[in-house]
Amino acid sequence: MPDLSFKSVKPTDGELAILSVLWRLGPSTVRQIFDVLSEERDLGYTTVLKMLQIMSEKGLVTRDESERTHVYTSRFSASHTQSHLVKDLADKAFGGSAMKLVMSALASKRANRKELAEIRKLLDEVGGGK
Repeated sequence: MPDLSFKSVKPTDGELAILSVLWRLGPSTVRQIFDVLSEERDLGYTTVLKMLQIMSEKGLVTRDESERTHVYTSRFSASHTQSHLVKDLADKAFGGSAMKLVMSALASKRANRKELAEIRKLLDEVGGGK
């Protein structure tokens, strides 16, 4: 199995869509993934199959071939993947500044009261309290 380094292998938008399904459903067949994705977008079964084959080669998913119908599993958790993608974005677009990244995120998409309360709580935890 290839070793995944997010410095060299980052999921594409299509691959993230597949990973999102796997994170929600857990280990799934191509058919199960296709059924979920086809509700949101127009794509073919063979497209999903080919993407999963590529993702397996890249090390983003594992494939259980013990049964006739192969079952795919995300190799990394959602939080692991998101953390690496955010770090990469912060480094590339914000000069490594977490503050600039957060400020830009909050300016571009308004957070609701509950989200803001969670952000404040996290800031208090990270900052050691008030």
